Amino acid sequence: MSNEQTRTAIITGAGGALGSAVVTHLLEQGFQVVALERHPEHVQARFGDAGEANARLLALACDVTDVASCKAACEQTVQRFGRIDVLCNIAGGFSMGASTAADAVAQYEHLMSLNAGAVFKMVHCVAPVMLQAGAGSIVNVGAQSALAGQANMAAYGASKSAVIRMTESFAREFKAQGVRVNCILPATIDTPQNRKDMPDADFSQWTSPEKIAQVIGFLASEQSAAVNGASIAV
Repeated sequence: MSNEQTRTAIITGAGGALGSAVVTHLLEQGFQVVALERHPEHVQARFGDAGEANARLLALACDVTDVASCKAACEQTVQRFGRIDVLCNIAGGFSMGASTAADAVAQYEHLMSLNAGAVFKMVHCVAPVMLQAGAGSIVNVGAQSALAGQANMAAYGASKSAVIRMTESFAREFKAQGVRVNCILPATIDTPQNRKDMPDADFSQWTSPEKIAQVIGFLASEQSAAVNGASIAV
């Protein structure tokens, strides 16, 4: 397929468990995929085999907390593939346990930058390309735990709550110009790290990255053309 016929998606945090599942799913759906990761060799190690899918994959180094790095990645995407149809803001982080009265300030600044600031900066850089084209889909990652405050999770809850509000705001801002913005709200994702951190949990109650990737793929596709400004629990 030519570049004019093939849709292009940018995925942040592409080297992580969920990010790599989204890369795999969108490649399977025929997308050209730009995988952003602070250490792109993690992406290349996973998807380095030769073939058609690899020709449709571009791994780029990007610090999503830095607006200049985000802008450079968007420019390289347009340079390589000529378009940006989808942005999946997967990069993020989780931590809890810090006491607000004691040592939580560093945690707050880190999570607000990584979970909320990165979404804002990537949308800031991608939106002009989508608006000029008159079409696009942006998918963000919130969290079910951010729907209500919990003890010792003020920083994480605030950062993911901000993603939900930004999603709603962006959706209203871009609706008339054909760009949709939605977010998913995962509970605990079944990843090796989460299993290591919570060895006594019931893993059968967790959702796999692959199943969540399918929901993200739906929101990236034209099948979800009627969905905008939604926060979808997964």
